[in-house]
Amino acid sequence: MKITIIGSGYVGLTTGACFAEVGHHVLCVDNDPKKVETLLAGQIPIFEPGLEEIVKKNVAARRLCFSTSTEEGVDHGEVLFIAVPTPPQPDGSVDLSFIEKVAREISQYLDSYRVIVDKSTVPVKTGERVAQTIRRYARPGVEFDVVSNPEFLREGSAVADLMKPDRIVIGGNSDRALALMQKIYEPFVAPVLVTDINSAELIKHAANSFLALKISYINALAEICEASNADVLKVAEGIGADKRIGRDFLNAGLGYGGSCFPKDIAAFIAISEQLDIPFNLLKEVQRINARQLERFLDALREALWVLKDKKIAVWGLAFKPNTDDVRSSVAINLVERLVAEGAQVTVYDPKAMEKARDLPVADKLTFAENALEAARGAEALVIATEWREFASVDLSQLREAMLTPLIFDGRNLLDPVAAADFGFQYRGIGRGTVEARS
Repeated sequence: MKITIIGSGYVGLTTGACFAEVGHHVLCVDNDPKKVETLLAGQIPIFEPGLEEIVKKNVAARRLCFSTSTEEGVDHGEVLFIAVPTPPQPDGSVDLSFIEKVAREISQYLDSYRVIVDKSTVPVKTGERVAQTIRRYARPGVEFDVVSNPEFLREGSAVADLMKPDRIVIGGNSDRALALMQKIYEPFVAPVLVTDINSAELIKHAANSFLALKISYINALAEICEASNADVLKVAEGIGADKRIGRDFLNAGLGYGGSCFPKDIAAFIAISEQLDIPFNLLKEVQRINARQLERFLDALREALWVLKDKKIAVWGLAFKPNTDDVRSSVAINLVERLVAEGAQVTVYDPKAMEKARDLPVADKLTFAENALEAARGAEALVIATEWREFASVDLSQLREAMLTPLIFDGRNLLDPVAAADFGFQYRGIGRGTVEARS
């Protein structure tokens, strides 16, 4: 099929590349000429495992193309996916101006039947507004349908998530549109859930909010574990073994971050309040998440007494491993707080260094070329992102590099006993403090 993706950011580019990979002819449209030039040159503006290979492969096969023209996009695609940003506003609600703008642009060029698909994460009833906007500005008598098709991509495994999804959700009330959507997804072997548009839109916010709830739940338990000398990893293993609960997202740490969870939870709270049904449980999820960083900083202050002029190494800047995304990263928030208190901060991340150099706090940081270099001469090491290479660090070399052997493991990545055996004082999340043994 011929498909157009309007918006070539993280979701749009990955979706377009994967659709092309299964044989569809995809045109990705973006209003940023530099981004389009970059993509046409075979360069990928984001790091996502496996994405660069399938983009280059399908560009070469002429199944994947790029353009800045919405008119060209409307002319090309039988189905038009809207995958533009939906950033948060100061009150937590979603800025839908990009969606509205694209809907108006599409309406200008519609001359025959098209299916318009909301792929961006949007509040419930957005599909109704998109249809209303297109109907208002399109020429009389032009036929179209609006469908909701939320994405469930995890940064770091987005290609795999799209090629082998847990489920495909399609919200719509037109048999004609649903038939085209099912044809698009026919090559993807996965359960297809067909709903009304409003239910499909709610599913994405509800799913992300529930996952964030699990993270905040285990972080609340972590505080209880510390107070009772229990080990949160063992507690998580015990409750996660229950098939009704599952082990995923029960990892205590600095809290959730990234471009989705904070935004989607704030949006869902705003949606519930607009519907006059306050979702107070999610407000507590937010509070617990914010408290995690404060508790961690308190532990640093307790051990170091004064943070000013202390040399602190921070491993990890991306909000999670296997991505270079630093948007709403808890690691970045931590670094900013350390700098604000006068600490001398040296940072290292396997993939996010270049994007971190563009942050406002960058001129106050020292960027190291590897993990051990970052730790050299440090009075404390903070692990802020759970990159696999940090878990396999040579502890004897790390001990030699550091000035004082203090590890603050914000992701429970290292073995506390092994760290103590090499002379480190180790503090994790929900595991208490393990004193050096040599």
